[in-house]
Amino acid sequence: MPTFQSLGLKEQFLQAISDMGFETPSEVQEKTIPILIERETDMVSLAQTGTGKTAAFGFPMLQKINAESRTTQGLILSPTRELCMQITNELIAYGKYVKGLNIVAIYGGASISDQARKIKKGAQIIVATPGRMKDMIGRGMIDISKIEYCVLDEADEMLNMGFYEDITEILSHSPSDKSTWLFSATMPKEVATIARKFMHTPIEISVGTKNVGADSVSHEFYMVNARDRYAALKRLADANPDIFSVVFCRTKRDTQKVAEKLIEDGYNAAALHGDLSQNQRDLVMKSFRTRQIQMLVATDVAARGIDVDDITHVINYQLPDEIETYTHRSGRTGRAGKSGVSMVIISKSESRKIKAIEKIIQKQFTQKELPSGMEICEKQLFHLASSIKETEVNHDIDPYLDGINEVLTEFSKEELIKKVFSVEFTRFYNYYKNSKDLNVAAGDTSMGSEGPSIRFFINLGAKDDFDWMSLKDFLRDLLQLSKDDLYKVDVMDSFSFFNVEEKHKELVLHAFESFKLNGRQITVEISKDGRRKGGGRSGRSGKRDFKKKGKSFGGDKPKFKGKSRRKNQRPNDKGTGGRRRRR
Repeated sequence: MPTFQSLGLKEQFLQAISDMGFETPSEVQEKTIPILIERETDMVSLAQTGTGKTAAFGFPMLQKINAESRTTQGLILSPTRELCMQITNELIAYGKYVKGLNIVAIYGGASISDQARKIKKGAQIIVATPGRMKDMIGRGMIDISKIEYCVLDEADEMLNMGFYEDITEILSHSPSDKSTWLFSATMPKEVATIARKFMHTPIEISVGTKNVGADSVSHEFYMVNARDRYAALKRLADANPDIFSVVFCRTKRDTQKVAEKLIEDGYNAAALHGDLSQNQRDLVMKSFRTRQIQMLVATDVAARGIDVDDITHVINYQLPDEIETYTHRSGRTGRAGKSGVSMVIISKSESRKIKAIEKIIQKQFTQKELPSGMEICEKQLFHLASSIKETEVNHDIDPYLDGINEVLTEFSKEELIKKVFSVEFTRFYNYYKNSKDLNVAAGDTSMGSEGPSIRFFINLGAKDDFDWMSLKDFLRDLLQLSKDDLYKVDVMDSFSFFNVEEKHKELVLHAFESFKLNGRQITVEISKDGRRKGGGRSGRSGKRDFKKKGKSFGGDKPKFKGKSRRKNQRPNDKGTGGRRRRR
């Protein structure tokens, strides 16, 4: 078994490792550290989240820089403020015995002048987010013209967040002969482009298989009607009393909405998304790390800074658009040698997405049934019994025992047990006694948002620069509907169709009574033969809207241009007046 001593690290770093309690290096550390210490080379290292990548590049950089010089010699770029601060704190811990070492974190949401002062004092290593780094270089506050080492950490996520141009601009101010180390969980084409453009014959280190999920994580999915998604989330939480989880939603709006509903229903929950102030984000993360929050509801971007080893469950309240993102999500659990569970809540119409993810992560999902109300009551009762059994007695209670015994003297042991446990049992029993079965059988032919629905025609289409996703978002924001309330969006050249449940019919008609967009009257009408059970159209193949091109669940989503071939015809649900994209 390899040891840190065998990797070529100096004694001062081995002492720091011992202080932190690390015993053996992870696979990525074992493969990466010796090469980076011994050679001046570029490197691409592919490893999943939570495998110890910070130490893999941190120790070699610390060992190779000159701490006696005030010149900036190392630059580390990371996608989020939280990750930037996390890397900085870890490097400081690794280099605690290096005299004169100064590591500075550069990120948005903090005073740029304070950060500039810290840099001016002399920082051998800068850890930065791309946006703030580009800004400070542009203002002449940072000089990276003499750096010897550059790390692109979580490179795939930085590119997903749109930082390609920022990274390109930043690296243009650095020496061409520096060593560039790229660390990423996945290797999409954008990351490969960065490697080709800024690296010279890099060594590639791969831990496991590209995009493959960790062995310590099991994958489950629960199939429900789309409108029962939130009820399913509550059952999963109640069925796992010790849950310590991250719940992923697609949008900031859904994240906030789900978190607020959980809090209203008595759960220790909070939202983490880009609309929070930095102080709010810090408070949320502090509460989560100290377990005051059991369910952190987050967007994918906001969750990049989460580095907590004891997360028991990742719950995909909504699946991501990009397949690779699922790998990042599930990597939040099953860390530091512990096991974890990644749960997915899906509707019938999303079942094919599970197959696509299985192909990428090379792991099988298990379809599970949501527990019944009585099963949850049983789990909660036995959890309470275990908690009582493991509770340490506080002997400060001793002076009050005589009085308590006097109050309860008329009850037998069995009666006391019934009374104590009835407190918890009654709460769950009253909630679940009339609960329905939320599970949708695999062979059930019902679709997504169940019940009668209305199909609408709207005179907006591809010529108005809409594709199915942008039109869906536009309508949701305008009508203030959730993701599952509006569906089956078909975009054609000059018009489109969409479905809502029948209960939202008047809301839609009223919203467009006198609505104008760019000075043009927008009309909405109920499509001919538009009232259909489940909103589906007859003879559908079931293969709509899911192409793997670009590894995106929604396919390429092009914005079609040009005029409809039947511009003057009033189309119905079966019209062919243009090319269509459906969702």
